[in-house]
Amino acid sequence: VLVGSTEDVTIAKKFGAEGIGLCRTEHMFFDSKRILFVRKMILAKSLGERKKALSKLEPFQKNDFKSIFKIMGELPVTIRLLDPPLHEFLPNSSEENDELLNSLNLNKEELKTRIEQLGEINPMLGHRGCRLGITFPEIYQMQCQAIFEALAECKKKKIKLVIPEIMIPLVSTAAEIQILRRLV
Repeated sequence: VLVGSTEDVTIAKKFGAEGIGLCRTEHMFFDSKRILFVRKMILAKSLGERKKALSKLEPFQKNDFKSIFKIMGELPVTIRLLDPPLHEFLPNSSEENDELLNSLNLNKEELKTRIEQLGEINPMLGHRGCRLGITFPEIYQMQCQAIFEALAECKKKKIKLVIPEIMIPLVSTAAEIQILRRLV
């Protein structure tokens, strides 16, 4: 079963799913409570800014994983680390831009320039797949921390679990997998 939210997992389980073959974490970030922090993460000018946004996202991720693990119990779950086309997270409407401008303390021209810099003619050659985690390892570190903390909390509550598999997305070279295997 392919899922992108705890709601998807609940429905899949009701229909008799025997595991989660692909939990797409990027779909978890589109929620209205999270999207502003995702945008701050993407548009961050520094590691400190990015880590601050990630610290806001980590509790959401941990709760998502705890819910998924509780629902699935001893059934297998494969979690793919973030593999987004970054432009899909950026705002389109002017009101979304205003909220982001206020939050990031940017003017409209600075935001427009930053969004244009992140645009990719061919996203498969940009920050898709594991290249996002190689360029910004703190993103995958946050996700792995959320997964492992969710597992630990479920274990403390005596919830029987299968150890989930963590999928590193879209790997092209042996060097990429070595770097990210160490990170995980």
